[in-house]
Amino acid sequence: MAPLLRIRRPALALAVLLVATLAGCGGHAGRPSPEAGLRIVDRPVPFPQERIDLTRAYIKEHYGLDVKSITIVPKIIVLHWTAVPTFAGSYRAFVAPTLAGGRPDLVGAGALNVGIQFLVDRDGTVYRLMPETWMARHVIGLNYNAIGVENVGGAHGAPDLTPAQVQANIELVRYLATKYRTIHYLIGHSEYRDFEGHPLWLERDKSYRTGKTDPGDAFMTAVRAGVADLRLEGPADIAREKAAAAAK
Repeated sequence: MAPLLRIRRPALALAVLLVATLAGCGGHAGRPSPEAGLRIVDRPVPFPQERIDLTRAYIKEHYGLDVKSITIVPKIIVLHWTAVPTFAGSYRAFVAPTLAGGRPDLVGAGALNVGIQFLVDRDGTVYRLMPETWMARHVIGLNYNAIGVENVGGAHGAPDLTPAQVQANIELVRYLATKYRTIHYLIGHSEYRDFEGHPLWLERDKSYRTGKTDPGDAFMTAVRAGVADLRLEGPADIAREKAAAAAK
């Protein structure tokens, strides 16, 4: 693993500069790229044609969309924990194109391995594992509209994410929401089912659901407080939108 590089933490009031997305997973492992004061280390997982084909197949099976590209227009940021205590173990989970045998809850819904755009280590270092607007399998029903952020920790369901991870997530959410003006929602993985019945919910398989508690209520409260000025929508807003749509 490349030496860990600390995130620079400017005042949250500073404007976030727009930068080009990591193109084609072309970054080099361990090479940092400063973006608006947020220091991101590009450490791409392998993304061969097999993985692209599996992603397109997943999109067609679960969302009914026959697409040539796996590029998405992000509308949601979803925060997670990895349920693995180390960076090495967490990163390793995303490397293979196909699911390993340890995910029986997912394997019946397609061979595509889980993936994530960003992985945050316990010291707050932010790693970019794949292009920001390529679809990753990390949240049922919402992958085609979501950028995911995994945080190392949460093993055995323990809410043990660190203050450094809170700060890093605040800065990363700010960077993403400023760069992609299409992003209007911020949720924790445990809140994903609040989108059922919403126009952004695309899952066609009604039996495909998993129970989630990550990344913990305290973590989400802290991150939301840190980006409150962005006015990103959460569960209460989603419920109102679904009620309004149902009333029409």
